[in-house]
Amino acid sequence: MKRKWIAAMTLALGLPAAALAESVFAGEVTAGDTQVIAAPYGGLVQDVQVHVGDSVKIGDPIALLETNRVYAMTDGTVSGVFAREGDSAEGIKERYGALVYIEPINRYTLECSTDKAYNSSENRYIHIGETVYLSCTKDGSHQGRGIVTAIDKEDETKFTVEVTGGEFYMGETVSIFRDREYEQTTRIGRGTVGRTPAVPVNGEGSVLKMHVRPGDHVERGELLFETVTGTLDGLYAPEKQVVSDTAGVIATVDAQNGVAVEKDAKLVTIYPEDKMQIRMVISEADLPDIKVGGKASIEFNWDTQSGKRFEGEISSISYLNEKKEDSQSAEYVAMVDFEPDETVRIGMTVIVYVE
Repeated sequence: MKRKWIAAMTLALGLPAAALAESVFAGEVTAGDTQVIAAPYGGLVQDVQVHVGDSVKIGDPIALLETNRVYAMTDGTVSGVFAREGDSAEGIKERYGALVYIEPINRYTLECSTDKAYNSSENRYIHIGETVYLSCTKDGSHQGRGIVTAIDKEDETKFTVEVTGGEFYMGETVSIFRDREYEQTTRIGRGTVGRTPAVPVNGEGSVLKMHVRPGDHVERGELLFETVTGTLDGLYAPEKQVVSDTAGVIATVDAQNGVAVEKDAKLVTIYPEDKMQIRMVISEADLPDIKVGGKASIEFNWDTQSGKRFEGEISSISYLNEKKEDSQSAEYVAMVDFEPDETVRIGMTVIVYVE
């Protein structure tokens, strides 16, 4: 750069005389790199919480990924929890039969038959879901009620009753009535008291978070665990909130609300603040004045009156001609590394002083 031009620029900008010993260039803040924030697992994007141009810090929320939530199908007690966060749901099911087992609050189930029903066609026609009344055949001292939960598809004379009230002995024989007064003409059969089997609960994908432990009492509809698609890298932090692991500016937002993403899908890209650089174009005549590794001072055009400068270092000079059509000489791009503060934004114009 010609010193005569430098002197003219120095006087025009009102710069100190010391600037005459420096080469002066116009520059612009640019992103030196990008970093991708990817989905840690597959799921439905519930809420993208940033916009292009937003400034984010480490730990700031980026997006919420919805999980597959699995709920209790019955009231009862959690008797077994075989899954752990990070496990493959399919692997746990193959090994243990289920991720979670629930012992229903109704502990007894009767395996029944219409063989001992009072002799009428109506008494031999059993309805799923109907309420029935129970009395032990020994002496009637044990009584209760139940609900028909199943009818054998191959033999309609056989059916299952879940006991919803009353106490009985395991293996006890019970008569079943439609009338709460145990009128014999309403007897629809007999059954044997057995244990209601634990209810297996399964899911698909990888277990992100468990919400129950063995011994917990749960109600129907209560959340048991959450799963996600794909595999987890070890015991991933069980949160559906994806946060930024770098500080910078949001360059692109690639995720959309309501759209399913796979694991490692790009959610956003960020211009890291510690990778910001100054881009300046220099003519071929100025190449002898600057060197890679050379020191530079940076002053922002909006802040020339304060005298504040950032220290930097020339990190690269291109070998490709960047000459514009109206330029009389070859031009090259030089990049300057520096440490920005919170006032620096991409696209700001600067003056670069090179010794």
